[in-house]
Amino acid sequence: MRPFWLNQALETMPEPPAPPLDRELRVDVCIVGGGYTGLWTALELRRQAPGLRVALIEADICGAGASGRNGGCVLGWASKYPTLQRLFGDAEALRLVAESERCAAEIGDFCREHGIDAEFRHDGTLFTATNRAQQAAIAPLMDGLAERGIGSFAALEAAEVQRRSGSSCHRQGWFSPRAATVQPAKLVRGLRRVAREQGVELFEGTPLRALERGRPARVITPGGRIVAERVVLATNAWMARLFPEFRRTIAIVSSDMVITEPAPEALAATGLADGVSVLDSRTFVHYYRSTPAGRLMLGKGGNTFAFGGHVHDLFDRPSRYREPLSRRLAAFFPSLAGVPLAASWTGPSDRSVTGLPFFGALPGHANIVYGLGYSGNGVGPTRMGAKLLSSLVLGQDNAWSRSPLARGPLGHFPPEPARYLGSLMVRNAIRRKERAEDRERRPRPWDDWLAGFAAAAGKSDKLAS
Repeated sequence: MRPFWLNQALETMPEPPAPPLDRELRVDVCIVGGGYTGLWTALELRRQAPGLRVALIEADICGAGASGRNGGCVLGWASKYPTLQRLFGDAEALRLVAESERCAAEIGDFCREHGIDAEFRHDGTLFTATNRAQQAAIAPLMDGLAERGIGSFAALEAAEVQRRSGSSCHRQGWFSPRAATVQPAKLVRGLRRVAREQGVELFEGTPLRALERGRPARVITPGGRIVAERVVLATNAWMARLFPEFRRTIAIVSSDMVITEPAPEALAATGLADGVSVLDSRTFVHYYRSTPAGRLMLGKGGNTFAFGGHVHDLFDRPSRYREPLSRRLAAFFPSLAGVPLAASWTGPSDRSVTGLPFFGALPGHANIVYGLGYSGNGVGPTRMGAKLLSSLVLGQDNAWSRSPLARGPLGHFPPEPARYLGSLMVRNAIRRKERAEDRERRPRPWDDWLAGFAAAAGKSDKLAS
């Protein structure tokens, strides 16, 4: 079944599927994957090199993956600055934070320029703490960022946080105006339309069956093949299944979401009056935001871990966590407890060891490049990823092609079954820790240790890519 956002987009933006590939095609660039990464990259290549012949294949329809079912929160990387600085040094960390915070405005400008009604609202984001433990963990980070002038977050008084978020659950918060929300499937379907208008040759219902590496490379599909000088692999969570060398570079983690029926008056009464996104500071965050139609969407990451990096059928069903999410929504908004849920869904997030995406070329094949590992924060960063990937494809020498992000994966998970069993241990420890913190009790020492181990690689955000 299609998730809520994609169903809504297909109803309001009806376009017939592109035909599957049924012949041999010779192009300059073949892109595999019709989500944000693939479409932004196709558009960037056409912008910089209009003479390139670019083809894109998608196994299903564009937006059927994470791009059509995420929370729609366009966020930057300011909160990731310590990880960026530790891995890449101060100068590159500062550059990437600044670039990430520009993405929201760039996406809004693109939508306006091309008439994409993606429900774009540039109303910022609130990063909050809902208990003392969260306050103790996140306040030093935010204070440090403010002292150094990094990012755009500013501390708010508790009363203002509760007013802006619509919920008295939040004890402390920091606001950034350089963030936005979108209807994610409408955005990806809009990118699809513009890509076709700008000459990208699109083939849907065309899964990758094999990749013959070489120059040129050959992309084999069920009904044909594409001979391409350069190839971009942009399948994100599906990379681990398609290419065994990536199986230990990402872990597939679910993010589960619910959305209410429209209740604009009840929602307005809470004070959540605009498109601000609200995230608490758990390891596996809760995140919520309203829609222009007066719905409330709430999600949480880290519920389901896939064995062996396989995106199985569980990710294409209504969420198994609908009831816990409904209870959490009622806890944040008691006045909305009687508003019925319209839908629940889940989706796969490609979690990297560092919590950051990584890019590069297949060893020995500089003409085949890839990007993945957005770790649940991809709506904005996929636009940065497209700039980096297009730089690699075009052979440019610039800040993107020289970025440490372009050096491939910066760590590997343990092999199976150790990775899967370990992920379950960490997840359960984090859940116990969060329950204890919500009750203002001290978690058990080993829960603290396991949760700290999980957080050391970077916080797990919501699904967004």
